[in-house]
Amino acid sequence: MKRINSIDIVRGVVMIIMALDHVRDLIHVDSIAQSPTNLATTTPFLFFTRWITHLCAPTFVFLAGTSAYLALKDADAATGRSFLIKRGLWLILLEFTLVTFALWFDPGFHTLIFQVIAAIGFGFIALGLLRGLGPKTLGILGLIIVFGHNLTALIPFAEDSIARTVLTPFFGPAAFPLGAGRTFVMGYSPIPWLGVMLVGYAAGKLFELDPAARRRRLLALGGGALALFVVLRLVNVYGDPVPWAPQADAVYTFLSFMNVTKYAPSLLFCLVTLGVMFLMLAAAEGAKNRATDVAEIYGRVPLFYFLAHLYLIHLILLIVLFLQGFPASSLEFAGGTFGRPKDAVSGLPLWQIYALWVGVVAALYVPCRLYGEYKRRHREKTWLRYL
Repeated sequence: MKRINSIDIVRGVVMIIMALDHVRDLIHVDSIAQSPTNLATTTPFLFFTRWITHLCAPTFVFLAGTSAYLALKDADAATGRSFLIKRGLWLILLEFTLVTFALWFDPGFHTLIFQVIAAIGFGFIALGLLRGLGPKTLGILGLIIVFGHNLTALIPFAEDSIARTVLTPFFGPAAFPLGAGRTFVMGYSPIPWLGVMLVGYAAGKLFELDPAARRRRLLALGGGALALFVVLRLVNVYGDPVPWAPQADAVYTFLSFMNVTKYAPSLLFCLVTLGVMFLMLAAAEGAKNRATDVAEIYGRVPLFYFLAHLYLIHLILLIVLFLQGFPASSLEFAGGTFGRPKDAVSGLPLWQIYALWVGVVAALYVPCRLYGEYKRRHREKTWLRYL
């Protein structure tokens, strides 16, 4: 498959942004006790720090679908199905092993979370099984899911019904005890994210157009998605489970308006984040400068970067804790605090989080460049397609 530079650039940009969220989540002094989107306790700067990273997961999932289309458009049905299913199973395995350990550093694996890597894996498996329907049909199915899955909350299931128990994890966040102090958390509900991937798969046909025509289509899609977001959000009836409301001042009223739901990704969440993504893709068409060159380096090795940045950030957290005087015996890895002691103030203020974020991204530049060059030189090594 010939690489599409705009895809790599945009994917690289959101990967850089993603590191900010994970540095904040693991190391910010208030991240354990305070939600950055809780308008009663947040600040505009903290809210923005979290909100900007909302772009990451929808872009990853959408472009995973797009890349699947481009990579397999000339493959026969059996080959494409086999690759997608194997790739999906591999990603789910990675989620519950290397990714889970990188997140918690807990050798007992007390918390297993179904997050973005597993959601992409689930999407690949479903895409492999459904691929024979064709891009147009899959795109329509994806749009039905994206626009309609918020309606599932209106179905009057009894609180203890089997149907509610079975369906809830597929459409919304849920947690299940596994015994022996272990918990399974469905963080990225697979059906809504599958909708995003299917739309991304169908959108792969856009990248068969010449760059000028593609740019016009992307601008129209981005502008249309954002306009529809504004209209639906102003109506304030459908599209997000949490309506916006006037606040004490104009700034916080705007924050309320923009405070859309990620878990599970609401229609409005998808419209605003994917709308921005379309505009970014349009801007990246034909762009060539030092910044786009750097973004491409990260965007060409997304899974390698994802794993490396999680381990690096968690190691930095341990260094911070030791420098703040916490002995190893006080660190708590099984309780969901990433190793941070539960009953003590730890972590760094927000301005230092930004400094660490820049350092993490910079530190991974050379490893990502070298790994990307290795993949390019050794295309005969099929295992490289899985990392």
